[in-house]
Amino acid sequence: MFPGIVHTGTGWKAVRTMGTARVVFDKWDGRYSAAASSVRSSAVRDLFAAAARPDVISLSGGMPDVRRVPHEAVQRAVREAMRHDGASALQYGSGNGREELRATIVGLMAESGVRLSEDDLIVTAGAQQGLDLLAKVFLDPGDVVICEGPTYVGALQAFSAYQPRIECVAMDEHGMRMDLLEETLRHLGPRGAKFIYTIPNFQNPAGVTLSGERRRRMLELAHEYDVPVVEDDPYGRLRYEGGHILPLKALDPDVIYLGTFSKIFAPGLRLGWMAAPRPILAKVLLAKQAADLCGSSFAQAVAERYMTGTTWRRVLADLARTYHERRDVMLEALAEHFPADVSWTRPEGGFFVWVTLPDYVDTRSVLAEAVEHGVTFVPGSDFFPDGSGANCLRIAFCYEEPAQIAEGVRRIAEVLEDTLQLYRAFVTAGAVGGTRAGAPVMGGRR
Repeated sequence: MFPGIVHTGTGWKAVRTMGTARVVFDKWDGRYSAAASSVRSSAVRDLFAAAARPDVISLSGGMPDVRRVPHEAVQRAVREAMRHDGASALQYGSGNGREELRATIVGLMAESGVRLSEDDLIVTAGAQQGLDLLAKVFLDPGDVVICEGPTYVGALQAFSAYQPRIECVAMDEHGMRMDLLEETLRHLGPRGAKFIYTIPNFQNPAGVTLSGERRRRMLELAHEYDVPVVEDDPYGRLRYEGGHILPLKALDPDVIYLGTFSKIFAPGLRLGWMAAPRPILAKVLLAKQAADLCGSSFAQAVAERYMTGTTWRRVLADLARTYHERRDVMLEALAEHFPADVSWTRPEGGFFVWVTLPDYVDTRSVLAEAVEHGVTFVPGSDFFPDGSGANCLRIAFCYEEPAQIAEGVRRIAEVLEDTLQLYRAFVTAGAVGGTRAGAPVMGGRR
């Protein structure tokens, strides 16, 4: 008996079913806080149960291929951490992170054009904790957050507990549209939003990159309307083509920057960082200490040794070549199998492709059938706070091997063709009007 995929109203859930019966009982219902009740489910995490089936090709999760990280190098980093740091690696540590790891991060940021000192950043449990801490420090119920539309489902999940109003600004192939951002800010007025949240490099889920010109314009608008900018940059070192574009943080020291070791080392260590103006860091540090006292000294010590005592750059270059190949395979499979009235983005890096279907297709209803065909994706509506984007989907090329990626795309196309044929039959019979294929949200057929 396999788990089924159902939509609960707040997210996708994998549940065990017996025929059509489904019983859920929570004897603590009514005791939870209003904030807990408002937390969104993570669509990607909810799909893990289905994706774990050996016969399923997972194009849903943005998981780095840690199988290609040399395990002997990690083992060596662990041994070196214990040899050099001993008991301190097993002890409580500083709330803002080990000084040695912060120094390593300062060096990494300098390579991207960002000048910092160790006191300008704190170590977090992945960039995801940074999102939650920023929400905790900045947001009250009803406050406005400006994001790209679509945006990272984990950010929506982190923000939702604090009950903000999220305003989404549409994108095209060059990232968030600055004319629409300006219109939104003008409508809200000065300090009308608590912050602008953006993923400028190979955006999750759309895969597009914010152009250099638009980065500068975003910062101009942020200063004009006195709204902070939060730059989430998990994929910046995973560029496969094109030239480096300076981070927003390199252009403006007031930008709040979130980085992570999850994509350049391993997500299992749960290590990231936040670089921000020091008054903001002071508030964030208090919130962090209330949540976890301090991060894992041991994980930080291992990361220090890995980043300073191994050929991690060579490993990352190998990973980038692997992802590049898989991206190309996915794009070729889309061109071969998907219908002419479907468009998709062409990312220059990162993990994801965003697919836009005719507007009569609801990818939420297609997902269950896709799982039965042995493939998963994430419906587009999960990347909007209001359920928009139902005719879109996100597919990831980072984890599966090339042959599985091509086969997974073919299976999705096969499932979609059934929906498209049914609609065409209704059009032919006169049951509905002519085609209502929506314009691509961003990019076009490549």
